[in-house]
Amino acid sequence: MSTQGTRVQDALSEPQQRVGRRFVASYSLAFLGLWMAFFAPIQVLLAQQMEQIAPLHKEAALGWVTGAGALVALLANPLCGAWSDRTTLHWGRRKPWSLFGMALGALALVLLGKQTTLVGVILWWCVAQFALNALLAALMAELPDQVPVAQRASCSAWTGITQPLGVVVGTLLVTACVVGISPGYAAVALALLVCVLPFLLLVGNTHLQPSQLAPWRWRAFLQGFWVPPQQHPDFLRAWCMRFLVQLGSALGTLYLLYFLRDAIGYERLFPGKTSEDGLIILVVVYTAGVVVGALLSGYWSDRSGRRKRNIVLGSAMMALAALLLGLWPDWTVAMLAATLLGLGYGIYVAVEQALMSQLLPAASARGKDLGVLNIANSAPQVLGPAVAAVLVTRLGGYPALYVVTALVTLFGGLLALRVRSVS
Repeated sequence: MSTQGTRVQDALSEPQQRVGRRFVASYSLAFLGLWMAFFAPIQVLLAQQMEQIAPLHKEAALGWVTGAGALVALLANPLCGAWSDRTTLHWGRRKPWSLFGMALGALALVLLGKQTTLVGVILWWCVAQFALNALLAALMAELPDQVPVAQRASCSAWTGITQPLGVVVGTLLVTACVVGISPGYAAVALALLVCVLPFLLLVGNTHLQPSQLAPWRWRAFLQGFWVPPQQHPDFLRAWCMRFLVQLGSALGTLYLLYFLRDAIGYERLFPGKTSEDGLIILVVVYTAGVVVGALLSGYWSDRSGRRKRNIVLGSAMMALAALLLGLWPDWTVAMLAATLLGLGYGIYVAVEQALMSQLLPAASARGKDLGVLNIANSAPQVLGPAVAAVLVTRLGGYPALYVVTALVTLFGGLLALRVRSVS
């Protein structure tokens, strides 16, 4: 067999060789930059823009912006994943899409920071969401492309840690290191480039030849986004599990800054401090919990080969944290809830992606199938703002919001027990 033929075969088979520290480190760093680009705007910058643009309707305006962006993400992730499955460039299947998403995402963030109207913010946040989801689709496909099953939970633990770290570092970057909305977006764009480039430059990529692809047909391409539940029932169960847990996350985090300000009264409790200061403290506590929970969970799961029990335990802890916020809106309770939420999310995220990667129907469509699974990440971001706004403004306020968050998260985690093909 030729060298090129071997590379093609490797791209369509389960990887067997363990990845090294350079892969894990640069892969995790790329995710760190990506999560900073996602969450620094959502946690701080977009909320600040809405306070300037629509101060009397900031909650509804923020919901429109995040909902529109999530709708774009809903479509972009599976589409870009599917296109990367068919990419035969010299750079490989995934790298061109990572480069495209990184470059366009950085540009969109810079332009987003210059907007002074709601329409302008929505437009450029949607562009940023498309680009960042192209990057996300390519990066996530690298896990089943290059990491063997027995190492995936440990690798997912490190990448899982980067999500809350991205929130912490991104929040600190736009609140403590730079002043102003436009400079904040520019700083996040620069961080995205700095974090993603090492992975693109240092790590190889799988390659395909055009002869290995089925002929292009629009109908077959579109039909490929439907994964028949009769043939792959565990795929559907895992999709529903992720959807509900992510819906719980969307419900519980969207208004956290406003919750600190309006429900807990952080600025009244601590004169001279801002609610953004309180948010940073909670995120740091949460992140410490994630680091501990993820590393222990990933090691435990890869050693035992079991995934589902970690998911159930992690989701139960996250549900308890939300319940505490709903029933006792107090700063001390919020600190306890942040600790439980971090530990629970760390335990959950270390194994969730590993479990998902073991349920993909076809090696030739890993990017597309992961994109379909990632709809379960994006769809709650569309639905969550609408549900959260109704709960907060009409159906009981923040207590109702966090009790519903707890119930949805717990039920989602329990669905893991229905997955049959992974222990």
